[in-house]
Amino acid sequence: MARNDAPVLARPPSETSGDTAMEEEDALLTGERTGKAASTRSTFKSRWREYALFAWACMATAAVIVLAVVYQHSQADPATTRPSPDGKKNLIFMVSDGMGPTSLSLTRSWRQYVEGLHWDNTLVIDQHLIGQSRTRSSSSLVTDSAAGATAFSCGQKSYNGAISVLPNFEPCGSVMEAAKRMGYTTGLVVTTRITDATPAVFASHVRKRIQEDEIALQMVGETHPLGRMVDLMIGGGRCHFLSNTTDGSCRGDDTDVVDLAQKAGWDYISTRKEFDNLGSSVKLPLLGLFASGDVPYEIDRRSQNDVYPSLEETAKFALKALSDASKDSERGFFIMIEGSRIDHAGHANDPAAQVHEVLAYDRTMAAVLDFIKKAETPTLMVSTSDHETGGLATARQLHSTYPEYLWYPGVLANTSHSASFAHHRFNAFLDATPAPSSADIKHYLKDALAEDLGIHDVSSEEIDALTGSPEIAAYTFADMTSRRAQIGWSTHGHSAADVNIYTSDPELAADLRGTHENTEVGDFLSRFLGVEEEVDVVTKELKEHMGKVSVEQWLGPVPDSAERLDGQDHLDHYHGDH
Repeated sequence: MARNDAPVLARPPSETSGDTAMEEEDALLTGERTGKAASTRSTFKSRWREYALFAWACMATAAVIVLAVVYQHSQADPATTRPSPDGKKNLIFMVSDGMGPTSLSLTRSWRQYVEGLHWDNTLVIDQHLIGQSRTRSSSSLVTDSAAGATAFSCGQKSYNGAISVLPNFEPCGSVMEAAKRMGYTTGLVVTTRITDATPAVFASHVRKRIQEDEIALQMVGETHPLGRMVDLMIGGGRCHFLSNTTDGSCRGDDTDVVDLAQKAGWDYISTRKEFDNLGSSVKLPLLGLFASGDVPYEIDRRSQNDVYPSLEETAKFALKALSDASKDSERGFFIMIEGSRIDHAGHANDPAAQVHEVLAYDRTMAAVLDFIKKAETPTLMVSTSDHETGGLATARQLHSTYPEYLWYPGVLANTSHSASFAHHRFNAFLDATPAPSSADIKHYLKDALAEDLGIHDVSSEEIDALTGSPEIAAYTFADMTSRRAQIGWSTHGHSAADVNIYTSDPELAADLRGTHENTEVGDFLSRFLGVEEEVDVVTKELKEHMGKVSVEQWLGPVPDSAERLDGQDHLDHYHGDH
């Protein structure tokens, strides 16, 4: 091929191509035509071109830097962010305890399968994503619920196990305490014990989360240094409010917290019938404890609806009660609503229980959004998780061969009860008199597995595992379901995964866009309510109270280093666990 016939990009540059290019650039900058007649001025033009381009590049670079600094400052400086509405407002803070992003993927796909929905059909919660939260505590890369929730209540990091107490073992004022002091009506609605870590951090202060007997006393205002901080509490955990001389008590002493609460003016209900009979005649403060311990998993509760109200029902009830109570107030209300048992399903590695807990939370969020739409007072919803539980994966490699890219939601669709429910039934059968024979046990398990978990292909190895270790049958039942669905778990504890943040109004909650430390969520709550300074005042008063009472009697003993993972020693070496 002759040179002139070669592809343009394959031709070598001509001797004058560089000069021509420079002349063309000069023409663009000066507006003058190119031409050989101007060759006598080429040196001058070349230098002028270089100076002009250099100056232009400097100005452009400076502009980019200035814009970047301004943008970064606007993201970091609260003074430049959108303020909350002036005047009366309501804040609904929702916590999906233990729910990570994969929990939503699991539930979304399951629902699409069961209801025959298109693959792009989403959950209610999916439509309100705004950011993510980083969850580590002050003592570990993997937080527990106490430290995670303390980040929300106080806006500060603390050690695992701390209930609104900081790493120096001194109390920190909570956003709910500050809100109550500023005139807001306050509430807590959960499906676990009301004395469990997440609700506890908003209205009590103890150094170790296991001090639930003391938490109960503080939450009704009996031993709280500042008095009663909550107007409405609904959940489980009745056993911590009953004297140990009473059936159903789990207290370590004979204090009757229910009696103390009623004498202090609390209305108390403990049954579904009492809940239904309240209607619109709600008197605050109100204490509703519908279970001795935790309210059953949603997958089990739905067949006991006459005994236990759902999270959606109790949340709707609480929103109306708080709205009515604050109707004539200059302030609105602040409530924390928790889907508590998503976390427990993760601890149990029970995918069927997890799906129904997430769906119950999603229905509750839909009810909250409907309330906001109709509310006369400006109302904001913010939702997030304190951590992820279980290390959930919607895929699982069961064999050494190359894994298949799939999981089976149909397995969970056949499950009618939780692994915990199946375990309790199995224990009751084993405790029967006379004791069942080995053949009876095997026959029972085959029937129960089909009825409760939808498993019809149980193996002899699985039967042997259940009969050989009945004390861990709940884990075995859950693993049988997970394996068949090809769902994976990495732990029965928590993980360090980032969790999502959701809101009803991305403009009002603009500060939560992007990725944040969990403490920033707590900061936002107090800032939106306008109680930041009062949080500091409450903290100061709580610290002053330490000099007036027995600190150990109030806050409890200082946890040892093993309980709080002091010094981050676990970061640098392996301890030999297998």
